[in-house]
Amino acid sequence: MTSRREAPRQVLPRTESIDALELTVWAHAVAMIAEEMGSVLVRGAISPNIRERRDASSALFDGEGRMVAQAAHIPVHLGAMPDAVRAVRARSPRAGDVFLLNDPFHGGSHLPDLTLVEAIGDPDDASRVIGYAAVRAHHADVGGMSPGSMPQGATELVQEGLVVPPVRLVRADASGVGTIDDDLLAIVLANVRTPEERLGDLRAQLASCAAGRDGWRALWRREGGARVTAAVDALLDYAERRAVARLSAHAGAQGRAVDALEGDGVSDAEVPVHAAVRIADGRLHVDLAGTASQVRGNVNCPRGVAMAAAVFVLRTLLDDDVPTNDGIARAIVLDVPEGSAANARWPAAVAAGNVEMSQRLADTIFAALADAGLAVPAQGQGTMNNVTFGGADAAGGAWTFYETLGGGQGGSARGPGPSGVHVGMSNTRNTPVESLEAAYPLRVETYALRIGSGGAGAHRGGDGIVRAYRALVPCTATLLTERRARAPQGAMGGAPGAPGANRVDDALLPAKCRLPLAAGQLLVIETPGGGGWGI
Repeated sequence: MTSRREAPRQVLPRTESIDALELTVWAHAVAMIAEEMGSVLVRGAISPNIRERRDASSALFDGEGRMVAQAAHIPVHLGAMPDAVRAVRARSPRAGDVFLLNDPFHGGSHLPDLTLVEAIGDPDDASRVIGYAAVRAHHADVGGMSPGSMPQGATELVQEGLVVPPVRLVRADASGVGTIDDDLLAIVLANVRTPEERLGDLRAQLASCAAGRDGWRALWRREGGARVTAAVDALLDYAERRAVARLSAHAGAQGRAVDALEGDGVSDAEVPVHAAVRIADGRLHVDLAGTASQVRGNVNCPRGVAMAAAVFVLRTLLDDDVPTNDGIARAIVLDVPEGSAANARWPAAVAAGNVEMSQRLADTIFAALADAGLAVPAQGQGTMNNVTFGGADAAGGAWTFYETLGGGQGGSARGPGPSGVHVGMSNTRNTPVESLEAAYPLRVETYALRIGSGGAGAHRGGDGIVRAYRALVPCTATLLTERRARAPQGAMGGAPGAPGANRVDDALLPAKCRLPLAAGQLLVIETPGGGGWGI
């Protein structure tokens, strides 16, 4: 069977009550609410992964569950977050309720991404839900078989950590006043290695949702519900029209591409990824038939992650002034076989699917568009280079640290690819060395560009980076990486970028592995360069 969600056939008519100037003002107004949510989150978070790397995302939804605005955060988070709001709405939320979830098969992406969704009440009618504020943040540990909850070798979801379906973390009364469920919170904190850090980050997420709630309610009070609803309709219709217009310029284009992941974490056998694209009726039709059936390891992903990849690809084809909202997703028709690695069934393990399968899906859809004749960049590094450490510190307390690493972006018709950046479905920052070393028993001995790793071409690919960690105490390291064998490809005759490499004390490591580190051992990660563009 194939899971398919049809986009509307007809573009909705222009909303006449909102003129072009007003539409721009409204787009910025709702976007700034989402941006404020993100600012509150990173300023209040405890973990360096959220506070420094900003591995978190925020978005605002209307009362129908349509994404109105998102902050410029993580594509794989934001593209999949509408599923979280749908899952919450299925639980009949009351205004003021705040739901917690991470279950990939009920609105989540992978277990470390804890998501909070607050149902926003009408300022004049506490019984009526007028919107949702949603925040997703990657927590550095949610339990499971290895520190950091990004295990190599997991074969079922429960090995990866605590699974939380959509449940009320904050339960509102009839007047919309909410109370935290301390019993639920105690269960969550009892199942993680670093409960104090998790509690601090969850509190920051609650504050972020509150900022979104207050901003949306203030807009509702100032403009009135009818005006806000009309503006939302206009914004979504406008984004859809812009997407349809861009696609219509390539009507009839068709293309195919095949790529693969370098093993699933259990086996080294490649995991094929297929994509066929077709542009018709102003829609981007993406068919992932041929992609591997779900595998034993944890490179599987839920359908929402596949949709996030498709939305990301389409968004990159649009001009910067197009607002990012549900209107863009309306222009996509996604066909993905149920039970495939890109639309896995419970209890499939998915920790690496969110970070690595998402990247490969985006790469393959881009390649299919190139085959269809569209101008796309050369491939970027195509991996998030997931690195996780954990153990006990000198005082006997538990610690966990997680980060992803940048690499080279592909060159394009516009110019060379940037070096040392997060590409594709990731948009995080780096972890400052000072912050990392102050918080954890690790020392960063090298952090530099990997000069020459970008592919040659008229416009060179960006260079990857080299990051070397010295363990100061015994600990466990887990690596979930890609593009260690299959190099990022160039475009228009450009050369491929250099594949990445993982080493410990000069011994080469597999792309996906878990290993003990003794105090004094050195783990070195060399990330891939981007492909070159042109001759």
